[in-house]
Amino acid sequence: MTDQWGTVARESLFWWLAGALKFGPGALDEIGADAAGLGLERVLVVTDRQVVDAGVAGRAVDSLTAAGVEVQVYADVAIEPTDESCAAAHAATKDLDVDGIVAVGGGSVIDTAKAVDLLRTNGGALTDYVNAPVGAGRAPHAPLLPLIAAPTTAGSGSESSGVCVMDLTRLHLKSGISHRALRPVLSVVDPLTTLTLPREATVSSGLDVLSHVLESLTASRFDTRPRATGERPTYCGANPVSDPLCREALRLVARSFRKAVEDGADVAARTDMMLAATLTAIGSSTAGVHIPHACSYSVAAQVRDFRPPGFPPGRPFVPHGCAVAATLPATLRYVAPAVPDAQRAAAEALGAPDDLAAGVVELMRDIGGPRGLADFGYAAADVPSLAQGALQQQRLLAGAPRPVDADVLGRILTESLQNW
Repeated sequence: MTDQWGTVARESLFWWLAGALKFGPGALDEIGADAAGLGLERVLVVTDRQVVDAGVAGRAVDSLTAAGVEVQVYADVAIEPTDESCAAAHAATKDLDVDGIVAVGGGSVIDTAKAVDLLRTNGGALTDYVNAPVGAGRAPHAPLLPLIAAPTTAGSGSESSGVCVMDLTRLHLKSGISHRALRPVLSVVDPLTTLTLPREATVSSGLDVLSHVLESLTASRFDTRPRATGERPTYCGANPVSDPLCREALRLVARSFRKAVEDGADVAARTDMMLAATLTAIGSSTAGVHIPHACSYSVAAQVRDFRPPGFPPGRPFVPHGCAVAATLPATLRYVAPAVPDAQRAAAEALGAPDDLAAGVVELMRDIGGPRGLADFGYAAADVPSLAQGALQQQRLLAGAPRPVDADVLGRILTESLQNW
């Protein structure tokens, strides 16, 4: 879009589309009253076996039942969902008579619930809705059922976003569906649900928070982008709402991430990390993410035989937070010249005033994070393929504050093979 003088018109608006939120220890025990208050009478609870075994799903079911809400449960969600696992969840639940969905679990559960909701109400195949150029990028044509999300990890932010991410098995790609209709109508965030989270999952989900917050803070600003025409995109860039939320989240991460990893029963640390995840989810759901997330989609999709310790056995996969954080230090070094003020503010919040990237590496070492892509089995010979896969994530790369092409991605990925 150009102005009357023929120059590109810059955006003058930013937007915040976060849904309703309830936060605090014990919040999950009120989810039944919340569902009933939304007029729901029959809900599908989407969860996974680990959340069931931990007793967390049962808390939600008990609360719903006590409030007079009928419940049916689907508990076979796959870790790091695929298009096939989401389709299987839809096939198993499409004939159930429900008027709402309640997701109780981490990002994999919440994203699966979004996919089930979308297919149930709008039909078609997931690739019809996956972001272009990977999929057709079709917008939903019919309203979705109300979705309540109760996260059990302090990380993904899916409970506040309009994004659903999955592996596309046959394409060997990871991509997503992005539309405001996917955003849950209510997030019920209870830090007590994370007390039984294993150390490895605590590390991965916390690294996801760290990556989300730093990508949002260093994203190109909303008023430097071309003015949007038609329906506005999900992400608008760093803005006056996202910045303070993300800086406060980063301060909480600096204070409590190490503590939560060292002692999972530390309620104060778990609450800090859950609040950090919540603030980041709200901030990043408007500001957006960029290079590390684009690279993580390739890293996750092209993995060969890496099976992370501390997670249930099964197919090879890279935990999302680890896949994202592996390229975070190199990305921060690359974007630093374009966003010096944002980097200084982030470094101060993290307690690393001299060098933000170095501060991130120090934190990753302290909590036992991945040393780099080599930890997942990647080598220099894999970089061109990883770069090409990341290059397809133009929706994400558009948020970077510096130009990104295959050469830039190749350099970042090469640097990220070994961060220390």
